[in-house]
Amino acid sequence: MVLDTLSPAERLAFVLHDMFDLPFEDIAGLADRTPAAVRQLASRARRRVKGVGVPDPDLARQREVVDAFFAAARRGDFDALVAVLDPRVVLRADTGAALPAAALLVHGAEAVARQALAGLAPVISRPALHLHPALVNGAAGVIVTMRGRPVTVVGFTVAGGRIVEIDAIADAERVRRITAAALGDG
Repeated sequence: MVLDTLSPAERLAFVLHDMFDLPFEDIAGLADRTPAAVRQLASRARRRVKGVGVPDPDLARQREVVDAFFAAARRGDFDALVAVLDPRVVLRADTGAALPAAALLVHGAEAVARQALAGLAPVISRPALHLHPALVNGAAGVIVTMRGRPVTVVGFTVAGGRIVEIDAIADAERVRRITAAALGDG
């Protein structure tokens, strides 16, 4: 029953790596993801199987927390950012095979808040950039568009009223596939 709570990609990564000891590089080809993304999926699945990071069931409450995160980033409010982040929060940014050096893995509320202020705050104030609330893997998230084109999909895991995980996908091809139906392009 616990495996049924995982997304198909998380289940694939978890089962093939943790149960059958298949390397992430091999799973990446099967999942049409980078090895780093597959590693992240397996890690998230592991935590969910252990009962850590299971999203709050109230989508409205998840959305409030995510909105508070972006509002704090816009204002440049470090303390407000830290307040909506779990102390053990993990931020992952998957930029795909084309830009592997731009991928991020950041741990901890203060480090994630600093990253949000340095990398996110200057970008979200641009007039051509829009954040579209969306369900990402069944939880609160956003689709980021620049001049009407989707550029990033960000999923959040909110547990206990705080953000415990942020997963950003900025690989152009994956973003296009993910957003096609959501934005009416597919």
